[in-house]
Amino acid sequence: MKNCMVSRLALIVGLWLVMVPVFSQQNKPKTPPNIIIILADDLGWSELGCYGNRFNETPNLDRLAAGGMRFTQAYATAPVCTPTRIALMIGQHPARVGITDYLDAKDEKFLSPNYVTLNEQLQKAGYHSGLIGKWHLTGDYGKKKGEPAKHGWDEVICSETGYIANGDYFHPYFFMPDITAKTEGEYLTDRLNSEAVDFIKRNQAKPFFLYLSHYAVHTKLAAKAGMVAKYAQKSGAGTKQNNPELAAMLESIDEGVGQIMSTLNELGLRENTLILFTSDNGGESNVTSNAPLRGGKSELYEGGIREPFIAYWPGSIKAGSVSTQVINTLDIYPTLLDLAAVKTTTSSILDGVSIASVLTGNKKSAPRTLYWHYPLPKPHFLGGRSAGAIRNGDFKLIEYFDNGQIQLFNLADDLGEQNDVAEKLPAKRIQLLSQLREWRKKTVTDFQKTTN
Repeated sequence: MKNCMVSRLALIVGLWLVMVPVFSQQNKPKTPPNIIIILADDLGWSELGCYGNRFNETPNLDRLAAGGMRFTQAYATAPVCTPTRIALMIGQHPARVGITDYLDAKDEKFLSPNYVTLNEQLQKAGYHSGLIGKWHLTGDYGKKKGEPAKHGWDEVICSETGYIANGDYFHPYFFMPDITAKTEGEYLTDRLNSEAVDFIKRNQAKPFFLYLSHYAVHTKLAAKAGMVAKYAQKSGAGTKQNNPELAAMLESIDEGVGQIMSTLNELGLRENTLILFTSDNGGESNVTSNAPLRGGKSELYEGGIREPFIAYWPGSIKAGSVSTQVINTLDIYPTLLDLAAVKTTTSSILDGVSIASVLTGNKKSAPRTLYWHYPLPKPHFLGGRSAGAIRNGDFKLIEYFDNGQIQLFNLADDLGEQNDVAEKLPAKRIQLLSQLREWRKKTVTDFQKTTN
């Protein structure tokens, strides 16, 4: 009897010891993930190895995709940078804001501090926020009306204080004259990567939101000489598809991804950090090719708006998953608020949708209809024309405001948008055109509306 009781007691104690970790895990309070957004500038959909590129070398981004989720139908909200960055920061279509083109040096428009930016929302959940790099949500920097400091960032590091056109990648940086180099011959992308690592180390004890916004690979292209020489010697170098200088600039971005991953591993933060990587618009067609997509930056063809998009969060996002879900830059804002359990006010307008369930469950959300509004007083110097567009299902319609031309493409069997079926499918053309114009009436600010 005594031996039986001892055996039962031992069994109970053993079961309890086994169950304690389970109960502890279940009862352990969930903490919101650290969030890192890495945004490349003017990076085309097909520039990464994990998207099929065999000339550029992006091993760290490829590993990020292999360990997380890669989207094949992710879109920028505009074919140029400022409006897409607005969508990222406030979750509203730039057509609502009235800024639908990039802001030049003399432009008095800016993102008003009245909008609640993503970093300000995440601060409600205890996040410490940091912007490193490009902002470009103001035109005239001298007036400082739309500078990052007006938008509640806890830290603003190596972000332009002057207009940034034409690129500037080696110190001294003309658009950041107050920045002192940390190394001789300092390369800007390396500096931003280093600052990102330092930010993570400083803020490892609390939830943080890091927005690492690279200036690369915007023209004028400039990269470290040794890297350029390496790519210049590769087979096929020298064509638009295989640009050694662009490849070298991209490798520097990729190196930073590797440094960030190593830092997260060292600090034990990898499992509780969500990393998103994407770009603001397609590649510039004068320095690269976005093939198999048509067109590039400034155009509403796929080459101007379809982007690489990688989401990485070990244990929450299934490794090696590929999503065909149609998503938009606008979706980042509601997704991150969802994951951080931040509630917006009922009066808040959000044009994107949360894709949290897609990330964590590899599920598809409801079918999407996406809209673009890109009115121009004259053609963009890269070739873009004043236009609007809609994607519904596999069909995409482009309406040109300069001459009334309508183009319709079935992306399911014509990814390169070579076969205009607007005349062959009049009912579909009428449906989508009507839908696009109705959206404009409801969404576009009065002074920005296009007459139909």
